[in-house]
Amino acid sequence: MTQTAEKTDLAQIGVVGLAVMGSNLARNFARNGNTVAVYNRSPEKTRALISEHGDEGTFIPSETVEDFVASLERPRKAIIMVQAGAATDAVINQLTETMDEGDIIIDGGNALFTDTIRREKEVAAKGRHFVGAGISGGEEGALNGPSIMPGGPAESWETLGPILESIAAEVDGTPCVTHIGPDGAGHFVKMVHNGIEYADMQVIGEAYQLLRYGAGMEPAEIAEVFREWNAGDLDSYLIEITAEVLAQKDPETGAPLVDVIVDAAGQKGTGRWTAINGLELGVPITGIAESVFARALSSATAQRAAAQEGQLPSGTITELNVDKAEFVEDVRRALYAAKLIAYSQGFDEIKAGSEEFGWNVDPRDLATIWRGGCIIRAKFLDRIREAYDNNADLSALILDPYFKGELENLIDPWRRVVVAATQLGLPVPVFASSLSYYDSLRAERLPAALIQGQRDFFGAHTFKRVDRDGTFHIEWSGDRSLTEM
Repeated sequence: MTQTAEKTDLAQIGVVGLAVMGSNLARNFARNGNTVAVYNRSPEKTRALISEHGDEGTFIPSETVEDFVASLERPRKAIIMVQAGAATDAVINQLTETMDEGDIIIDGGNALFTDTIRREKEVAAKGRHFVGAGISGGEEGALNGPSIMPGGPAESWETLGPILESIAAEVDGTPCVTHIGPDGAGHFVKMVHNGIEYADMQVIGEAYQLLRYGAGMEPAEIAEVFREWNAGDLDSYLIEITAEVLAQKDPETGAPLVDVIVDAAGQKGTGRWTAINGLELGVPITGIAESVFARALSSATAQRAAAQEGQLPSGTITELNVDKAEFVEDVRRALYAAKLIAYSQGFDEIKAGSEEFGWNVDPRDLATIWRGGCIIRAKFLDRIREAYDNNADLSALILDPYFKGELENLIDPWRRVVVAATQLGLPVPVFASSLSYYDSLRAERLPAALIQGQRDFFGAHTFKRVDRDGTFHIEWSGDRSLTEM
C-alpha cells in the first residue's frame, strides 16, 4: 500500500529531480526509514514515483517548490538531481529564495567543481549552506547503496552525515561516505574518481582487444577468462561486469552482443574535466588523458572510415608467436599494472588539487569509501588504504613497498604485452602511455634537459645546472658564453 505522509508531517530529506537517478535515490532514502519529500518540475514524474514505488517507504509529494520546502523539517535538507549547468543553477536559485537561514542545498549531480566553489560562495552569502556531493554507483548504486563524496561546510556534514550514512553502501560495517572537505572538494574527488574509471575501462578494453584479435579468442571464451581474473588480484566491479557483457548474446541475432555494438564510446565530460585539470595542475595523469583521447578517437567515425578506405600502410604485422596461456597471463599482469598506474595518477591529482585549494583531502578516506557502491570499487583499495596508513605523505602510490613489490612481478609481462601489441598492430594507448610514465619516473635522466636547451636557444628561457645553484643563459646569437641571470 502506498504510504504518503500527511502534509502536517515533515520529511527528513527532500529530492528535487526524479529522473532515474533522483527517483532511485529517493527510494533508497525511503527504504531506509526516512520520510522523503519529492518534487519534479514535471508533476507526472512525481506521480509516477508515488504510483509505482510509494509502498517502499513514506513520501511527501509536492507540485510546487514552495510546498516542497514547506514539507521539510528544519534545518531543511534538499538534494538536487537535475542536469548539470543552467538547470542546476535555476533550481539552486529557487531553493535559496524559498529556504531559510541554515538550510542545506545538496547538489548530487556531476557538477564541475569550480561551479560548486562559485555556488557555495553565492549560497553562503545568503545564509544557506551548499554541499556539492559526488555520488557514484550509477542507477543501481543510487537505489541499493552508492559511494557518496560530500564537500561543503563541516557544519553541514554534522547534520547530513547520519542520513547519508543510512543510504550509503557498506563494507565491513563502514558506510562508504565521509566529509571530503570544504566547497568544491566533493565534486573534485568525484571528477577524478570518474577519470580513474575512464582509464580503468580503457585498459580493460585493451586487454579484451589483445585477447580477441591477438590470441584469436571468442567473446564467450574471454568472458570466462575475466571471471577467473575477478577471483584474484583484479577482483573489481568493472572486471565482473566485463565478463557479463562479453558473455551476453544479442537477443535478436544470437551473435555476441559486443559484436553488434557500434565501437564508438560516449562520454559526459567528467573524464575530460579530469584531464584538463591535470594539465592545469601540472600533474602527469597520462593514462587518464589517453583514455579520454581513446574515446574521442573511437567516436571520430568518419575519420576512421576514411583512414580504412584509404588503406593507411600498416607496416609489417606479425602473428602472435607465443604460447596462448602464457600470453593470457601476461595480459592479466599488464592489466593489473596499468590499473595501478591509473589509481596512482588519480591520487596524485587529488593530492595536488587538495593542496591548490586548501581542502586537506585524506587519501585514506577515499580508499575506504571507494571500496563499495562506486564504479571503481576493487579489492586492492584495501591495499591502497594500508599504503596511506603506513605513509600519509607517499610521493606516489606505486612507491609503497607493497605495490613496488607487485610491480616487480608485473613489469616484464607488461613490457612483453606492449611489444606484442605493437607487432600485432593493435592500439594500446593506455597500456603503452602508462608504461612510458612508469619508465619516466624511474629514469635517471630525461630528454627535458635538451628541451630546456632548445627553449633557451629560441626564447632565452634560461636553464638550471646540475653542478650549482642559479639560473643561466647561453648567449646563442653572440659568443655563446654562459651568463648567470
